[in-house]
Amino acid sequence: MSLRNPDLYHGAKKTKNFFEGWYFKIADKSGDNVLAFIPGISFGSDDKYSHSFLQIVNGINLKYDYLKYDTESFKYETNKLEIEVNKNKFSLDGFSLDIDEGGTKIYGDIIFKNVIKWPDTALNPGSMGFYNYLTFMECYSQVSALDIELSGNLNINGVDISFDNGKGYIEKNWGREFPYSWIWVQGNNFKQKHASITCSIGRVPFLSTTFKGFLIGLSIDDEFYEFTTTNRSKFKIVKTDIGVNIHCESKDHILTIIVSTENSSFMTLKGPRDGDMIPLVDESLSGVVSVELISKKDNSILFKDESNAAGVEYGGKQRFMIDQK
Repeated sequence: MSLRNPDLYHGAKKTKNFFEGWYFKIADKSGDNVLAFIPGISFGSDDKYSHSFLQIVNGINLKYDYLKYDTESFKYETNKLEIEVNKNKFSLDGFSLDIDEGGTKIYGDIIFKNVIKWPDTALNPGSMGFYNYLTFMECYSQVSALDIELSGNLNINGVDISFDNGKGYIEKNWGREFPYSWIWVQGNNFKQKHASITCSIGRVPFLSTTFKGFLIGLSIDDEFYEFTTTNRSKFKIVKTDIGVNIHCESKDHILTIIVSTENSSFMTLKGPRDGDMIPLVDESLSGVVSVELISKKDNSILFKDESNAAGVEYGGKQRFMIDQK
């Protein structure tokens, strides 16, 4: 069931060296208030490392919390994306929070509407496609929701924040540990159209070698454009003083992504490595992502816009990710 529906929990029979986490990102209408909540579970190389968790990434005040619980605090449904960590519940319909720990108090309910999924088939389930059927990968990923319309409120340390008409996004990872190196970019607070971009690039072990795999999806109104390793798109990434420039070509389209961040906006999150959750992920929730899509047929610009409140991650040895100019 979980192979065909990658949104679901994959760890029912796991007891060691396995992690799974879902990433729920929300931004208010202005993009000024942006947060990410990461519920999940980690089974360590030793039982003493095993636990469930809820990570809170607060882009408002650049505060990061890692709330740790026993494994019994993690609950899940077998036939749909619905998980619970301690008293906090998450699903494709929304989430509810009841947090009062370590100086962080967050209460409230967020409701999801008009959830846009990554198109898939039985042969290529989810955003990762047929790779979901391979049993030896160290890390799997899934874009559970490209774009979501929000309603609801959160009370964060005594301050009420409305997320009505805001934007949401969901993805997840599971497996043994994160890739050797990776870059991730996501934005859906565009100005002109109902659009969302997600981009994951990683140095992926495969049998006795490694390759640079990438997964990029662009949703614009009712259209979806895919640039991935599996559909043989071409790809190049170049580092700049303020971020990265990404250039992709599929059979019919050319995509340019320009990412801008400030060094002071990054927080260090925990991620899975060597059977434990350790500080591993550098993430910003205040990036700016400029996107241009061109049709090869007539060289016309199909989309050109900019998203604020963008998520940007860098992990591992970045020199293995960057191409020469």
